[in-house]
Amino acid sequence: MIFNSTDFLLFFPIVILLYFLVPKRLRYIWLLGASLYFYMCWNVKYVILLLISIVTTWLAGILVQKYKNTLTRKWILASCLMVNIGILFFFKYFDFFLDSLNKVLAKVGVQAVESSFSFLLPVGISFYTFQALGYIIDVYKGKIDAEKNPLRYALFVSFFPQLVAGPIERSENLLKQVRNVEKMKVWNYENVTSGLILMVWGLFVKMVIADRVGILVNTVFDGVYLYGTVALVAGAVGFALQIYCDFMGYSTIAVGAARVMGFTLMENFHTPYLATSVSDFWRRWHISLSTWFRDYVYIPLGGNRCSRIRKYFNLMVTFGVSGLWHGANWTYVFWGFLHGVYQVIGDITKPFRTKICEKTQAKTESFSFKLAQIVGTFVLVDIAWIFFRADSLKVAVDYCKRMFTKWDPWSLFNGELYTLGLDRTEFNILLVATVILLLVDLIRYFKKQQITEFLEEQCIWFRWGVIFLLIFGTIIYGTYGIQFESSQFIYFQF
Repeated sequence: MIFNSTDFLLFFPIVILLYFLVPKRLRYIWLLGASLYFYMCWNVKYVILLLISIVTTWLAGILVQKYKNTLTRKWILASCLMVNIGILFFFKYFDFFLDSLNKVLAKVGVQAVESSFSFLLPVGISFYTFQALGYIIDVYKGKIDAEKNPLRYALFVSFFPQLVAGPIERSENLLKQVRNVEKMKVWNYENVTSGLILMVWGLFVKMVIADRVGILVNTVFDGVYLYGTVALVAGAVGFALQIYCDFMGYSTIAVGAARVMGFTLMENFHTPYLATSVSDFWRRWHISLSTWFRDYVYIPLGGNRCSRIRKYFNLMVTFGVSGLWHGANWTYVFWGFLHGVYQVIGDITKPFRTKICEKTQAKTESFSFKLAQIVGTFVLVDIAWIFFRADSLKVAVDYCKRMFTKWDPWSLFNGELYTLGLDRTEFNILLVATVILLLVDLIRYFKKQQITEFLEEQCIWFRWGVIFLLIFGTIIYGTYGIQFESSQFIYFQF
């Protein structure tokens, strides 16, 4: 069951209606049942893995808080981490590890290791595993008390709006709300309306932009060696737009759905393509994951409170692991390392760049300077996205080579852009929708307001006019023809 499906269109109102009607003390039980049903719609068998993660981390939390002996607590924590990371490794990385091992063995003339295991990747396993592990680590560090009620804890891990693709919530935020669900106001007009508007906006960017540009992206990446600079640049920029709208769209729907029920989830995106540096990009992109790696990987490694060399090592390890988290392929690992390299080079050259700006009396706060920083950052991020999207490192390298060597500026004027899966009409729809996205992001960037807060300040005809345009735009252009049937969210595979 995905958000942009008729199943969810039926599921969500029923869940909300009964959530408002059941006795307060039964709310969390109802939401838990709905969440488990939501997950079982993907694969009934894999709910067992979710329950194992819930049970092991819940028990570990109880035991870690019960025992005072440091060594005992460490052993409990380590055991819990090994079980959950072990499950994640087996289902997500075992084939990748075995394939990489066999390639190494083949080079030294050793027979390949055979495996009879073949599993479908459990949807959302990386997300709920990291959320559960964050909880047990927080309990171990004393940041939060262990949850004694197993059903409340189970709801924290399996809460359906953010279960399969985030945001990866922290126990200090979501678990505290679950503990107080009986005290939440059953009906809050502002929460319901703003939540529904966020859901509409998320569906718009997903179904009108992400799914549409995805056709262009697939066309280009499936025929890398057929195209020149213009098409390859369009494919690279298109994928940057696709993955942003796809993942931001899901997170926005998740935040909106939770808000309708009175829950507040963390913001997962904050205008990432308006970042002025790569480090700034990571403060704005997939915030729940980047802060998770900062708190549970980078800082425990020593963070930046160490020598410069060790700091750079910590950065590279963190981003390498982040890349691996996204998928069992060397392209993801390279993507992560590339972002680490960006940050290391940025830190090394910062004094030099600052001195250059001082010498040339550059107006670093001017619009032109900020714009140059934004464009430069986007180019670096977009080049990295090529490695993220490509089927292999070789294809990614060839993609970059052709993009910078197969110049064909005439393709901008001879109509070739309209042969990349989208005709002129569909391409123009994409451009208009992208302009709308840019306007919303600029409002978020300059006014520090989400779309719901901005609309709340406007007169009623403008507010409802925008809402109806988004609804009808999604209905008309989000389901335009057979080939535009809305696809599964990209980040479900992670």
